[in-house]
Amino acid sequence: MAPPPPFEAKLVGARALTVSVRELTFERVDGVPMAFEPGQFVSLTLPAAQGEFVKRSYSIASAPDGSSRFELAVTHVEGGPGSTWLHGLTVGTVLRFTGPQGVFTRPAVGSPPSLMIATGTGVGPMRSMIHAALARGSEVPMWLLLGVRHETDILYGDEFAALARRHGHVRFEVTLSQPRDDWTGRRGYVQSHVREMFLALAARVEVPPHGYVCGLERMVRAVRDLLRGELALPRSVVHGERYD
Repeated sequence: MAPPPPFEAKLVGARALTVSVRELTFERVDGVPMAFEPGQFVSLTLPAAQGEFVKRSYSIASAPDGSSRFELAVTHVEGGPGSTWLHGLTVGTVLRFTGPQGVFTRPAVGSPPSLMIATGTGVGPMRSMIHAALARGSEVPMWLLLGVRHETDILYGDEFAALARRHGHVRFEVTLSQPRDDWTGRRGYVQSHVREMFLALAARVEVPPHGYVCGLERMVRAVRDLLRGELALPRSVVHGERYD
């Protein structure tokens, strides 16, 4: 299948989500609605040192809403030429993208109950999935487990907490691998909480839940092995994407 044609988009907004993560809002220059499946990514070629270029791909962190806008959450990697350049980008800059692409998707309508497990900016596609489903009136349970190091690294925390308060079928939990002594939430890596949360979700629904996993390769592999091995889930209900 041929890749989607390239398009240009202008940076129209930027904000810091954490010390190291910046959210970038782009708008297509041609005004065409940004059509994509929740969970897909876009790619772009960025300048690096000495006239060279690097190709980077980022999951879309916003839901398709019929507009020409979309959001990306970009982690600044120390010494990383692509992320460093994006973190210094000024509003009004126009970039050339390809996409959207990717098979790590969850339809907004007709999807089964889902346990979403993410670390860091791996929560971006989950945010797209959750908002898309809510916008279409879905009441299918969606539980999100986000793992980060410190409390200050939690991405979209207030937003997800507010969604969980407003929608009884949405649940949001955070686990910290390096918490402060006064942290009262979950502790440790996401892998140590997946079994408990999946079984709790499965006990509340009639349709077997699906698992959606996004983050660094080591975590994705560990959670996949747990779901497909220990919990004996079929391959078709475990969806994963890594960003390293």
